[in-house]
Amino acid sequence: MKIISGGVCAAKGFRANGVHCGIRKNHSKKDLALIISDVPANTAAVYTTNLVKGAPLLVTKNNIANGKAQAVICNSGNANTCNANGIEIAEAMCNLVAQKTAVSAADVVVASTGVIGQPLDITPIADGMDALVSGLSYDGSTTAAEAIMTTDLVRKEIAVEFTVGGKICHIGSIAKGSGMIHPNMATMLVFITTDAAISTAMLQKALSTDIQNTFNMLSVDGDTSTNDMVTVLANGLAGNPEICQEGEDFTIFMEALNTITVSLCRSIAGDGEGATKLLECIATGADDQKTAKICAKSVICSSLLKAAMFGADANWGRVLCAIGYSGANVDVSKIGVSFRSAKGEIQVCANGAGVPFSEEKAKDILLEKEIDILITLGDGPFGASAWGCDLTYDYVKINGDYRT
Repeated sequence: MKIISGGVCAAKGFRANGVHCGIRKNHSKKDLALIISDVPANTAAVYTTNLVKGAPLLVTKNNIANGKAQAVICNSGNANTCNANGIEIAEAMCNLVAQKTAVSAADVVVASTGVIGQPLDITPIADGMDALVSGLSYDGSTTAAEAIMTTDLVRKEIAVEFTVGGKICHIGSIAKGSGMIHPNMATMLVFITTDAAISTAMLQKALSTDIQNTFNMLSVDGDTSTNDMVTVLANGLAGNPEICQEGEDFTIFMEALNTITVSLCRSIAGDGEGATKLLECIATGADDQKTAKICAKSVICSSLLKAAMFGADANWGRVLCAIGYSGANVDVSKIGVSFRSAKGEIQVCANGAGVPFSEEKAKDILLEKEIDILITLGDGPFGASAWGCDLTYDYVKINGDYRT
């Protein structure tokens, strides 16, 4: 297993491109992306559990009901959500792909991200299709990654290489996500491609299993988006025997997928709107997995804890407070808390009570860009990790005038 370059185009047979078509007023910002597989691909997806869903999700769910897709089209700058003609526009985007490529409209994953409740005009998308398609490239991941960004400051793409059934395989991805990040399945938009041969059923099982410990353990601001979607396209061009059941090959594939998703979780959390720090809460010593996950997620979601991390304040009481209201069944008298970064590690709580520590050393540790919040819950064998970011003045500034 090794990290490689190429992003969403690292897997064989995938081309991508991104252009500015005119949805966004800033001409320097790309706003339309396209990913195409040379051949139809087995496809799996997970979607937001928000009752208010973007029209593209509904169209995508219908299109891939047969477990197949060959292309992904995504615009930024407008979420195409809560629009009377949203379905019509999303279907029109799929039809534009069909008109300009050899891909059937029924084999297109369509996605949108941006402002909710604003009409989306199909005209700029139609006008941009020639440039989008003509620029498709087996090295086009970066432009596609840029085209799906909204308030993101950092482009998010990663790929890995691994071996299954004696064949070298690849998984690549691009993602967007900075605000409105608090999943109940997955969050933001994530497009994953692989040349590994794997059945649709096992691909869906791999994705649905993985997100429980990755994207579902990620939070920036506590808001679950209307347009959350993660899709995986597997075109089988690596030539490995198709993975149709659990076993060694499926385990290896799961490890590769998890490498991708954990990396994206960290990238999204670290690029949270207004964020200055990536936070990872690692809970250990739980009696069961559920308890560990509840505690880690509760801590990473605490606005007070996030604000303390912004101020480099070792206010460990906020960690215990978040665990206490999480609903997890824990013995508070066994809880320990430490903070860790590149500058070292310091224990601030043991057995549910404070211990003497140097405020100066703690501040030095918490001034770093990446901080681990380490929690021990007892002597149990289970643990979990959650990812988030600090809460800053800039988060309010960004979202105070996001629409206008």
